[in-house]
Amino acid sequence: MSLVNAGVYVVHLLVAALWTGSVLFVAYAVLPLGKDGSLNAAPLGALAGKLTTVSRASALVLFLTGGHMAAYAYTVESLTGSPRGHLVLGMLVLWFVLAGLVEVGASKITDGTDQDKVREPARNASPFFQAGAVVALLLLVDAGLLVVSGMGIFIL
Repeated sequence: MSLVNAGVYVVHLLVAALWTGSVLFVAYAVLPLGKDGSLNAAPLGALAGKLTTVSRASALVLFLTGGHMAAYAYTVESLTGSPRGHLVLGMLVLWFVLAGLVEVGASKITDGTDQDKVREPARNASPFFQAGAVVALLLLVDAGLLVVSGMGIFIL
């Protein structure tokens, strides 16, 4: 593996960790505080804006780095005709789902915080972020399966 390809893998994993970790943090640490009124509208709205930025930038970087990795390691036949290829394609679908859930959830937050509300927007956004947390965990499991199968520990 070349130094460039190794760098692409590292960037891909770091950005994936940032994005999935951010979604999990919002779902399980921030929104419960919003639902019980422990947060003010301005910080919650700002957090939603920053998360949207992280999500959009992550989706772009992951699409580019993942595309590079797929072009380097797979053919169309191996993507569509092998279990490892199916994991890669499944990951792509899950990334799109996560991006959509974050967009909708963050929109629910900012719609309410713009009106200086906290509890209602946190309640409205929670189902989207809870679903996003599940998708984030599925992405991490998918990535783990790809890694261990590539190491020969678990053969797909």
